[in-house]
Amino acid sequence: MNDIKGIRTVVLNQGSPEELRDKVLHYFHQTFNIEDKLYESIAHDAGFYLRADPLRHPIVFYLGHTAVFYINKLNIARIISKRINPEYESMFAVGVDEMSWDDLNDSNYNWPSIAEVRAYRAEVRALVDELIKTLPLPKNGITWDSPWWAIMMGIEHQRIHLETSSVLIRQLPLSEVQQLEFWDICHESGAAPKNELLNVKGGQIKLGKESNDPLYGWDNEYGTKQVEVGDFKASRYLVSNQEFLGFVKAGGYQRKEYWTEEGWAWRNYQNTEHPHFWLKDEDGSWLLRTIASVIPMPWNHPVEVNYLEAKAFCNWKALLDAKPIRLPTEAEWYCLRDAYVKTDQPYWEKAPGNINLEYYASACPVDKFGFGEFFDLIGNVWQWTESHMAAFQGFKVHPYYDDFSVPTFDNRHNMIKGGSFISTGNEALRNARYAFRRHFFQHAGFRYVESENPVTIESSLYEDDPEILPWCALDWESSPWGENFHAALLEKLYVYFKDIKRDSALSFGCKTGRSAFELAKHFSHVTGLDATTRLIRLATQMKEEGYIRYYRIEEGEVFSTAEKSLAELGLHDYASRCEFWQADSANIPSKFTGYDLILAENVLERSGNPRNFLEVASERLNPQGMLIIVDAYDWKDEFTIPENRLGGFRKDGEPQRSFEGLSAILSNRFTMLTPPFDLLQGLPTNARNWNMKKVQVSVWKLK
Repeated sequence: MNDIKGIRTVVLNQGSPEELRDKVLHYFHQTFNIEDKLYESIAHDAGFYLRADPLRHPIVFYLGHTAVFYINKLNIARIISKRINPEYESMFAVGVDEMSWDDLNDSNYNWPSIAEVRAYRAEVRALVDELIKTLPLPKNGITWDSPWWAIMMGIEHQRIHLETSSVLIRQLPLSEVQQLEFWDICHESGAAPKNELLNVKGGQIKLGKESNDPLYGWDNEYGTKQVEVGDFKASRYLVSNQEFLGFVKAGGYQRKEYWTEEGWAWRNYQNTEHPHFWLKDEDGSWLLRTIASVIPMPWNHPVEVNYLEAKAFCNWKALLDAKPIRLPTEAEWYCLRDAYVKTDQPYWEKAPGNINLEYYASACPVDKFGFGEFFDLIGNVWQWTESHMAAFQGFKVHPYYDDFSVPTFDNRHNMIKGGSFISTGNEALRNARYAFRRHFFQHAGFRYVESENPVTIESSLYEDDPEILPWCALDWESSPWGENFHAALLEKLYVYFKDIKRDSALSFGCKTGRSAFELAKHFSHVTGLDATTRLIRLATQMKEEGYIRYYRIEEGEVFSTAEKSLAELGLHDYASRCEFWQADSANIPSKFTGYDLILAENVLERSGNPRNFLEVASERLNPQGMLIIVDAYDWKDEFTIPENRLGGFRKDGEPQRSFEGLSAILSNRFTMLTPPFDLLQGLPTNARNWNMKKVQVSVWKLK
């Protein structure tokens, strides 16, 4: 099994199509093998159902998640059109970061047995294996626009979870894990070397990768950014356990002045007095928890902490030494790395650092892997930076995975650089950009810098995604004819639902949330669902913060900014009644049920299976519940294949219109309350141009 360690990510334009196919196939199976091997570290099936971290799902979720990811992305990419297990492919779909719309309530899940999840994984593996063997492969290799990108996306996503799941296993009770020889750790320990600051020459740094880069990348890696980095000093070594002990002994966890406001709140909430993976023996000796073992404290290994702890240490050291000590920025990390590391993972003969599982399944001494005057510029543990995750100029979302990066553009995620001992695949590449909430634990530590250079916090808080901006305008601005679409829509609809029970409503296709907030005027609880996380993120922000900001495209490259609030629209008092979630209309999770009203706006024309949505809708309503359809039936191949459409074709030689197809499905369960009527819906492309639709509104009541 050792051949599954140290494998390199695939160079996507190298070799003939068949040679490339063989490489991808090998990479895929080795990725599945090593992830399976990681989960062997959990000694009992019961361990999979424990929540190692209160802000993460139980580990059974991640066992299913990486397999489900393949099926969901292959469906989006139109490589396949069928599902293996729709229930699993909903249950295991979302939950890798504690976004406020993540569902971490165990009562909403009926987790299957581990044997059942493993059987599902085997089915997915067989399906993807067959696809890789048979799918036509472009002669110029695998590119961003190729369906094969979805396959590579699944593989690289699985390798991310090799690392993140190992962190969760590390947080399980020791009784639930077992140390395997395959995951052997480094036992070299001793006194740590004394750290010191060394000069680093600054310069012009270019960040971002080119679109034709031959290595797989996530969307946040692409684009360009030029940064002028001033000269600075950096610590020769990563901060060791021994060096960090000085902060602990100095009362660092009890002194508020060392911590940011967020950090101090976290420290008090956790009531912690030392790093999370440090333990004490009965005699008071320090121990260290690795992934599956507890060992005597290796003082010369790097300390593993979250950003908040790393920042507090730097603030303490800055006061102690009377120097401007802080964490490096992303650009400073690149400046240091590129001065000494001249290779990248697919091209090295042997890893120059403790990375890519080429040495250990743990950290090792901070003075073991040298790079010129410095050590551990890559590998051993990730290195926290001061930089928030933000997009480079030219950033665009990949259509197969629209919520990989955008949810981290919130100034709440800090970047980690350099990889760890278990970073493989894309994670081990120079251009990798990963960010986590500042209180999260990864296999991450830090080095510090001395610098008078100011830290510029990049921000993507003004929504600038051109696919999202028109929906912001539709939800929060007046139309060219003087009224907001949703306010006008709900005013017309109120006459139909004013006499029904109004405990709970569902707004499907809620976009950035306006329809849900308008419904909350009349219903005690409103659930907003949309397939696009980028939209749900803004709806959630509007609920939690009371406002959103976005750009308006005025003309060409000329933009203006907009800020809209619930208060100015008279909706603030209803925000607490709303909740927002991501969901696929073709596969709605079973927990979304028991509604007095369902409003489906632009859902049918954007659904992979509108018939399924209409049939399921009746099951999710309470007796005498109401269904309102608002749609233009503007069918497009990117959303709905022709055979799944409700109309727009000939049936038995006669034209079949979509409303006829809709009526045929609903009439058995519903009564139509009024003839359908039309409303104009306008989406702006710029200040003077609007894409106009005449949506049809039909109102149905459950028999």
